[in-house]
Amino acid sequence: MSSSYKNVERVKPSGLELQDHLVGVQRVTKVTKGGRAFGFSAIVVVGDGNGVVGHGLGKSKDVASAIAKAIEDAKKNLVRIPIINQTLPHEQKGKFGGARVFLKPASHGTGVIAGGAVRAVLESVGVHDVLSKSIGSSNPHNVVKATFDALLQLRSAVDVAKARGISLEKVFKG
Repeated sequence: MSSSYKNVERVKPSGLELQDHLVGVQRVTKVTKGGRAFGFSAIVVVGDGNGVVGHGLGKSKDVASAIAKAIEDAKKNLVRIPIINQTLPHEQKGKFGGARVFLKPASHGTGVIAGGAVRAVLESVGVHDVLSKSIGSSNPHNVVKATFDALLQLRSAVDVAKARGISLEKVFKG
């Protein structure tokens, strides 16, 4: 997913203290001529709480191995997100499928104003002050991917200055 974004820094999981957040577990039923075959799918977000985050999906016949597979998948998709003073550098919208997510930086002490899947992603990234709104689909798979869409579009002021070839001071003062 991160291959279609500019300036996305991929991160190797080695040497990182990653914490995982279970977003959701779904029971899936396949009806066959012998009866019903039950399986489970789990979506997990892993992050170091300092700007590195990834998400993964695992499927298995039992819950524990589905979660383990999801964690392994999430560690393969780690990316670095710019964080400034424990919040986001600017507001951003993200979308995936029918899910829409709006993220807005907040002043110190506000906390994470987010629900469900968005909260799990933002806490894994290490954002402590943010306002968010999830619009449209509440499907946790799509909400997580929409949140990642918004986070991967974020750019720090240093990156903007470097891309434009101007000083950091000129970015803010025009």
